[in-house]
Amino acid sequence: MKLLPVIPVACLTLCGFAAKAEDLKLGIIGLDTSHVTAFTQILNDPNDPKHVPGGKVIAAFKSSSADIPSSASKVDGYAETLQTKYGVKLVGSIEELCKMADCVLIESVDGRPHLEQAKPVIAAKKRVFIDKPIGGTLGDTLEIYRLAKEAGVPVFTSSAYRYYDTMVELKKVNVGKIRSAFSYGPSPLEPNHPDFFWYGIHPTEALFTVLGTGCESVVRTHTEDTDVVTGVWSGGRTGVLHALRTKPTPHQVTVFGDNGFAEQKSGGDHYAPLVAQMMEFFKTGVSPVPVEETIEIFAFMEAADESKRRGGTPVKLSEVLEKARRR
Repeated sequence: MKLLPVIPVACLTLCGFAAKAEDLKLGIIGLDTSHVTAFTQILNDPNDPKHVPGGKVIAAFKSSSADIPSSASKVDGYAETLQTKYGVKLVGSIEELCKMADCVLIESVDGRPHLEQAKPVIAAKKRVFIDKPIGGTLGDTLEIYRLAKEAGVPVFTSSAYRYYDTMVELKKVNVGKIRSAFSYGPSPLEPNHPDFFWYGIHPTEALFTVLGTGCESVVRTHTEDTDVVTGVWSGGRTGVLHALRTKPTPHQVTVFGDNGFAEQKSGGDHYAPLVAQMMEFFKTGVSPVPVEETIEIFAFMEAADESKRRGGTPVKLSEVLEKARRR
């Protein structure tokens, strides 16, 4: 399977990275998710017990999606909080935001506008974190990375699940060579997105966090309340995603290896570890998650949708990637 190469670390000057690490001015695009207030508090409030130093949110561009109720109904409240509690300035355009900020966070809860939002950021040579999902389709995801590679602009995206304390501890357990893994978690559907792009991306990324790249094909079993997606990785490894849509909807990963198995513990969920990774990325220009892995995660989810359309037959990731690149 041919994937896009990793975006090289570009010259600091070319990336528009002029400020010292401790002085980073951050701009946010999209104010329709609780992530904008949570991330801003962690970054801007030095008295917060989870405070991550290194930068401050100073500007934001307000946007939302009228056809997604959770977006349209909350954007004004989040925008007001940023202004009144944290002193963040609202600006009239992404271009204006890029003139003020050293680095950018695209936080729109809707993945569909991410490509168009990313274009002026990439043109301005600003390092950018794009919240999940990086694109509204697999094709959008590939195009964002293509544009970023051509411009020499580093891009980072990740689920917070990847950096939860409990996930970090799970990866430290010596089970020998991992042969298979099982990840379950909430996966409500949103009609404007491919099934797993909206929320199922979290347990999907957790699966890849322990197995890494190498998934070759998937097969999906779908019911109204649950999806089960089984992936076959190189070397005979397997990974199973159990996507839940009924209460309760906890999340957990279990790994099975040559020497035994280990289960992720509960608790320890917080955004601060992701924000710390984000700040390190802004300083270095090196994404902690390889481009190849992110693309494979999205190809996995798209192949799962294609398997559903075909009545549960196996679908190769290479097939959906080739199709997305032709569009």
